[in-house]
Amino acid sequence: MAANRIHAESASGSNKIFLGYDETALDAAYNQDVWAENIQEVLARRGARSKAVIAELGEPERHGYGNSPSEGLDWYRSKLPGAPVHIFIHGGAWRFSDARSNAFVAHPGVTAGAHVVIPDYVKVNQVHGDLLELGEQCRRAVAWVYQHADQFDADPSRIFVSGHSAGAHLAAVVATTRWSNYGLPDDLVKHVLCVSGMFDLYPVSLSSRNEYVAFTEQIIEKLSPIRNLGQLSAQTVVAYGSGESPEFKRQSIDFHAALQRENKTAHLIKVEQVNHFEISEQLGNPDSELGRITLELMGLTG
Repeated sequence: MAANRIHAESASGSNKIFLGYDETALDAAYNQDVWAENIQEVLARRGARSKAVIAELGEPERHGYGNSPSEGLDWYRSKLPGAPVHIFIHGGAWRFSDARSNAFVAHPGVTAGAHVVIPDYVKVNQVHGDLLELGEQCRRAVAWVYQHADQFDADPSRIFVSGHSAGAHLAAVVATTRWSNYGLPDDLVKHVLCVSGMFDLYPVSLSSRNEYVAFTEQIIEKLSPIRNLGQLSAQTVVAYGSGESPEFKRQSIDFHAALQRENKTAHLIKVEQVNHFEISEQLGNPDSELGRITLELMGLTG
């Protein structure tokens, strides 16, 4: 069941529910379609690029990291021994997209010498809106990569996690995991790149996204990375586009500010002249700002 909206009556008598937003404005601030008229064009480009990358690199190895049908990942192998691993968590509002349609991200890393892993995870509408299950599946995927790195001749001490949009939220959830609770090193994730993500779920829970996510106080607390920074050890890069919605901009800026207050190693990047969907294309382009940063974080430049 979706959470009820919480209204605060302003002096003018209009209903404001968060930072001066009324329901309509907050819904728009969390709906990227409003801010990116070319969404279908960009998605088509990404799809075509993913097909081209698979044709060039070959079919990825498909491995199960859990017991449910949704728990599978695509592994694009490096040809170099002891190579780092880039785990990319795709976006799609927690209910769309899949690993295969995000293959475009694999090309720069594999070409430069990294393994690239793209996990699938269950759609939130398939688990009655329970985001906790999505978070746990992404943790299981990362843990599986760490535990099986040797069989791919990958270096488990060089795991880099990135994500875009809802995937950036889940990447931050992974990075703020207390891995020792899973019997794994707390510094399992060495670097994380969060592109256009949501890091405090409270305002999201007040938006129309509560129509398909069952937000509860527990989910908001456990899955808001900004509230769990004590568990983060990874070097963190937060990025957003100049053409994002105002809430996605604020979320990135506030997350970075919170990281600085906690004395975490963090960098904030504003990518000019791109919207929420265009910025993701940079992850598949080694010559772009985010493409270069991705390779630098894995030590694959120079």
